[in-house]
Amino acid sequence: MTDSRKAENGPQPPDSGGEGGSAHSSGPEGPIPAAASAERSVVRPGDRIFSSLARTSGAFVVALIAAIGLFLVIRAVPSLQENQVNFLFSREWDTSDPDELSFGIIDLLWITVASSLVALIIAMPLAFCISLFLTMYAPRSLARPFAYIVDLLAAVPSVIYGLWGVMVLAPVINPAAAWLNNNLGWIPIFSDGNIPADSGKNVFTAGIVLAVMILPIITGVTREVFQRTPSQQIEGALALGATKWEVVRTTVWPFGKNGFIGGSMLGLGRALGETVALTIVLSFTFEPPGYSVFDGGATFASKIALGSAEFLHDLQVGAYISAGLVLFVITFVVNALARWIEGGNAKGNE
Repeated sequence: MTDSRKAENGPQPPDSGGEGGSAHSSGPEGPIPAAASAERSVVRPGDRIFSSLARTSGAFVVALIAAIGLFLVIRAVPSLQENQVNFLFSREWDTSDPDELSFGIIDLLWITVASSLVALIIAMPLAFCISLFLTMYAPRSLARPFAYIVDLLAAVPSVIYGLWGVMVLAPVINPAAAWLNNNLGWIPIFSDGNIPADSGKNVFTAGIVLAVMILPIITGVTREVFQRTPSQQIEGALALGATKWEVVRTTVWPFGKNGFIGGSMLGLGRALGETVALTIVLSFTFEPPGYSVFDGGATFASKIALGSAEFLHDLQVGAYISAGLVLFVITFVVNALARWIEGGNAKGNE
């Protein structure tokens, strides 16, 4: 009877509690094998080394920036304490006598910001169009050599740009500058400056030179970001009947606008700190600026370069370091602004 009942019910599973039971149950409540647990907890030496190097590198960069800022503050404070005028709003700059220091940065701030903004206004649309052409419109046989030529602009020394701006560019754009001043002079930005509009050694010329200098930076970053637009999105838009421009507007631009903004901020930082080219292009003058693009003068960086002959006393050096400290702070503000814009765009995309 027992044998026939077993035959009717089929083979019986082994008793899990007996000796023939499985010792390594794979059920959800079964114990985790010792080998798997050990494998999860093992950290390879390579991972540990890489993690340590990454953390050390990050800490080193932060410490280096903090050390630079601390150095600037320490060297600037004694001169600021001896300054006879308002540092932020005075137009004077006389550091010839260490006992009677009078230096302000309002004019330097204007020339620096104005020339950089002119450069950015010119370079951003050009870089955007070049990047779109290289990634969406140009054939591959043309895109590579053309991109290489644009990238080569970054390899040209600053002194060459300065000489080119004074000797080649300025004579060409002087008639345009004179026309803007004569016909649009009622707009404050095109009104008379502290030097003649057709002199060719003003913010207008300096901004164009800077635009050429920062163009490869913005173009390089933007092109790389545009190239990484998911091909599925582009192909899907084309399959739905979108034109090339509609593909750019609906897929490429939303994906790459943060990179475009980041590249533009990199270019702005490059323009703010440019020294040699602007030292050659901008005309030195004692006249106060008229807050026009036809002003001459000096930026923070070119002022420090021009004043290097006065680095004979700690207080004199400290006056120029104070100007450098302001430029240092401006670069941080620009980077923070770029992060804020990118963060806002990222939230908007979500």
